[in-house]
Amino acid sequence: MLPRIIRSLHLPAVLSAALGLFLGCHSASAAPKLVPAPATDASLAPTPGKQKAVFAGGCFWGTQAVFERVRGVVATAAGYAGGDASTATYDQVTTETTGHAESVEVTYDPSKITYGQLLRVYFAVAHDPTQLNRQGPDVGTSYRSAIFYVNDEQRRLATAYIAQLDQARVFSGPIVTQVTPLKGFYRAEDYHQDYALNHPENPYILVCDRPKIAALKQQFPELFTEYKGH
Repeated sequence: MLPRIIRSLHLPAVLSAALGLFLGCHSASAAPKLVPAPATDASLAPTPGKQKAVFAGGCFWGTQAVFERVRGVVATAAGYAGGDASTATYDQVTTETTGHAESVEVTYDPSKITYGQLLRVYFAVAHDPTQLNRQGPDVGTSYRSAIFYVNDEQRRLATAYIAQLDQARVFSGPIVTQVTPLKGFYRAEDYHQDYALNHPENPYILVCDRPKIAALKQQFPELFTEYKGH
């Protein structure tokens, strides 16, 4: 956890820490090809509405920073999923004993974006789905890759897409993403919300999360939207 809480350091220390973070964030990259659109997806809804999706892919700061910049996403929340309400606090989750994963709840308008498009963003730029129980410098089951589905359609679409990506060998290793039912989503402490937006100069954000935002803008210009906070 130390790399993520670097704050007031002198410049040489910051540069040294940033180099370590860079190596941690990028040395294990799966170096994917262009991630294709899902062959199986839901159709856009005929009328506006709100649906929810929950994704875990390492530190929730970066995952939230990506999805809140996706056109059609109405709101996001950083939080915890996979464990019980009684252990859904940052101090407990970081002990790696709660069963929780740092997750992001995405509220989206199904008339503007499909669940399959959200899945594509998740696999293409939000995280590395080939890393087991870690993302870059963050190690433990709370940083696992997981899709928490809220209904059978989400389960079907997520499972089919993972099979499609594995069959096409899009990544250099097998996808280890779990597809599991959502028991509950628990919003994280307020200081975690919009963390990347509110702390743009944090070394961890600069090295591990800003590249994800840049990749979203480059790979999905039709979905990218600027985000200034609520």
